[in-house]
Amino acid sequence: MKEIDKTRADLQFYESGVEKSIAKFPERKKNFTTGSKLPVKRLYTELDSIERSYTEEIGFPGEYPYTRGVQNTMYRGRFWTMRQYAGFSSAEESNKRYKYLLAQGTTGLSVAFDLPTQIGYDSDHPLSQGEIGKVGVAIDSLADMEILFDGIPLDKVSTSMTINAPASVLLAMYIAVAEKQGISPDKLEGTIQNDILKEYIARGTYIFPPEPSMRLITDIFGFCSKNVPNWNTISISGYHIREAGSTAAQEVAFTIADGIAYVEAAIKAGLDVDAFAPRLSFFFNAHNDLFEEAAKFRAARRVWAKIMRERFGAKNPKSLMLRFHTQTGGSTLTAQQPDNNIVRVAIQALAAVLGGTQSLHTNSRDEALALPTEDSVRIALRTQQIIAHEAGATETIDPLAGSYYVESLTDSIQKQAEAYIRNIDGLGGAVKAIEKGYIQQEIQDAAFAYQMDVESGERIVVGMNKFQIEEASPKGLLKVDPIVGERQKEKLAALKAKRNNQLVKEKLSALNAAAKGEANLMPFILEAVKAYASLGEICDELRGVFGEYQQKVIL
Repeated sequence: MKEIDKTRADLQFYESGVEKSIAKFPERKKNFTTGSKLPVKRLYTELDSIERSYTEEIGFPGEYPYTRGVQNTMYRGRFWTMRQYAGFSSAEESNKRYKYLLAQGTTGLSVAFDLPTQIGYDSDHPLSQGEIGKVGVAIDSLADMEILFDGIPLDKVSTSMTINAPASVLLAMYIAVAEKQGISPDKLEGTIQNDILKEYIARGTYIFPPEPSMRLITDIFGFCSKNVPNWNTISISGYHIREAGSTAAQEVAFTIADGIAYVEAAIKAGLDVDAFAPRLSFFFNAHNDLFEEAAKFRAARRVWAKIMRERFGAKNPKSLMLRFHTQTGGSTLTAQQPDNNIVRVAIQALAAVLGGTQSLHTNSRDEALALPTEDSVRIALRTQQIIAHEAGATETIDPLAGSYYVESLTDSIQKQAEAYIRNIDGLGGAVKAIEKGYIQQEIQDAAFAYQMDVESGERIVVGMNKFQIEEASPKGLLKVDPIVGERQKEKLAALKAKRNNQLVKEKLSALNAAAKGEANLMPFILEAVKAYASLGEICDELRGVFGEYQQKVIL
């Protein structure tokens, strides 16, 4: 304790000198905070970590509580999967973009689907008009999926699909395409987002009410554990929670609370926790506060490991590991001076790497204006490659560990997240908390506070509320031709004319009957997909049985 006492005395002496210095040269502002408004002290020392147990709270990489990473050697063994989220217009155009990205060195595909696909409507549905191919690729049937992955061997790539309410249908299409390539399901690797709770919280592309939605998710867990063992059956998503305006601690808390709900639902459905938990994955955002973001990822791993071991009694070490994909913060990008976004994305990507991500997508500079061009996508990918090969951040594991500041931030985020989780438990769990509007209200309050800081100038966004310049209108943006929608409808009509419609009718009828019972629905969905039933037809059968969710307005 003598050394600690000396540090404490030396710190007091230092602070007395600082007060004299501040009298002559005032600090820039009265209160310093992180991007999420956590207070930041002037200086961090060993006094901020004297109550921390290294082995119990930090530990070693690849060992409980996984604060320092889920692999023993992390990036010294292999880099994170470098994905670029892509999909627009038609399956043909998206296929060209995927092949371009693979040629440029991306190591995994990440599929963006258009809005009609995300909410289970075919391109010929009246509600699809004006949205076909706009924010992602339009997929109406297995025929479109075959085109999307034409010439791409699915046993050689890992594919992530950002799809939620109709995730079971898109996964079935992917399995069917692989089988047509002669690849068995057990050889497939990838992820479906499949996180419906965050749709109710923050995003809005839901179809069915919570109970049948949770059934579809646990059906996927059960089916994949037996048939597609290398597939990540859900990507529990904090990304959209953060995009909606949450703080870093809220992102961790609400994401993990959703994860708890999925684990509880799967156990209730009769699944053993160690049979499905190793294939759970997470999806987080990366914002601009480098140290807070790196600390956030470290805290999230620690919180999840403790929950899985202490609450659910998981025995398999892989069940305790929080493996996650990261995307840089779309909501942080500005339409003003878009080249500034290259710098923002580089900082955010570095935070993800310092925080130990397993997979990363870097946003493109022009995404505040339009879908990214090939040039913008290449710069975004090169950002990852430069961090991997030139920055030195991958040479040692968890290089920020032991920083008095980072360890203090990690502890603070953990404590805030655990407090939120206790509140949610007290409300009856994530589903009940969503129904009562608790999570939505917390996010809305944080988003409002952030916006007020921007408008008052307390929070500076370079190029937007300070350091503005006169700018010409942007040129060369990627635009989706409206003819894409008409051609997509024509393709769907041609498919329905030539397929075996009697077989389609039989498969849809079998799915309807199964939905009314308790059978796992994945085999029935897969059979309907193979008969070329459309996405909309399959989802309509389920709508007829399950109904549709009506969002409550939270004010």
